[in-house]
Amino acid sequence: MAKERNDSVICENRRARFNYELLDFYEGGLVLTGPEVKSLRAGGGHINEAYASFSRGELWLIGSHIAPYGNAGYAVQEDRRTRKILLKGSELEKIQKALERDGMTLVPLRMFWARGKAKVALAVAKGKNTVDKRETIKKRDAERETRRIFKGRR
Repeated sequence: MAKERNDSVICENRRARFNYELLDFYEGGLVLTGPEVKSLRAGGGHINEAYASFSRGELWLIGSHIAPYGNAGYAVQEDRRTRKILLKGSELEKIQKALERDGMTLVPLRMFWARGKAKVALAVAKGKNTVDKRETIKKRDAERETRRIFKGRR
């Protein structure tokens, strides 16, 4: 189970919390090449359109973008290649069982550095319909309004 930490965030999928109801959280390592790591350190990546999927019993991050590193030399780097996510076997089994239920998907929330290693935070999620999204907007606006009112009373 993923814990909130103060690690440096590389990129974040901010729309995930709006488009999905997040249920279970996980974090796993990413298998990257050297130029990809250097590109991420320079801030060249995003996971806005990315998703995670199982293939051949392994978990893969699909659709994430890591910009090509300028000083990579002869190493050819695809910016949207499929990258392997490293998780424990028990976590992989839990995720696979959760995804077998109807309407569940695995959404990457953010990419971050933890002890010098690139990690990805994932969530098993269920898609929200339009009514749920409207309720989320109403709650957010109400909280913003109450904060604004109470801010003036100090």
